[in-house]
Amino acid sequence: MLVLITYDVNTEDAQGSKRLRKVAKVCVNYGQRVQNSVFECLLSPAELCVVKNLLLSIMDEAKDSLRIYNLGNSYKTRIEYYGAKQTYSPEDPMIF
Repeated sequence: MLVLITYDVNTEDAQGSKRLRKVAKVCVNYGQRVQNSVFECLLSPAELCVVKNLLLSIMDEAKDSLRIYNLGNSYKTRIEYYGAKQTYSPEDPMIF
């Protein structure tokens, strides 16, 4: 299923900058960055549970926010893309 993960980490102090790097690293490990703090991730239900728990363990709920949108398996009809950046298919192989 396709999951959209968005976050906003308060970086007013050094701890916030550290949390931001950790959150981004978790998201990069599970998905594709489509905007600065927005990731599209193809995840199984078990992987979603792991990612969610990892992110919740990093964030400071008093200062940061996290949103997870489950677009399901029929996500292709739910996404509209416009703009300069080239789009990609989450199902295509990722080359590093």
